[in-house]
Amino acid sequence: MKVNEGIGDRIIRIIIGIVLLAIVFWGPKTPWGWLGLIPLITGIIGFCPLYTLLGIKTCKSC
Repeated sequence: MKVNEGIGDRIIRIIIGIVLLAIVFWGPKTPWGWLGLIPLITGIIGFCPLYTLLGIKTCKSC
């Protein structure tokens, strides 16, 4: 797994992931909020499998 996300992309993913997870605990308490784990984890590790399939890299140093 090679990093394929830039810092801006990673920050946005982490924020979106935290917001979606907050829905599970403080919002309408819908299980759909657990989907926030996907952008949160990909933002933390810096690797997106979908980017690999599509040939996308937002990391300038990669």
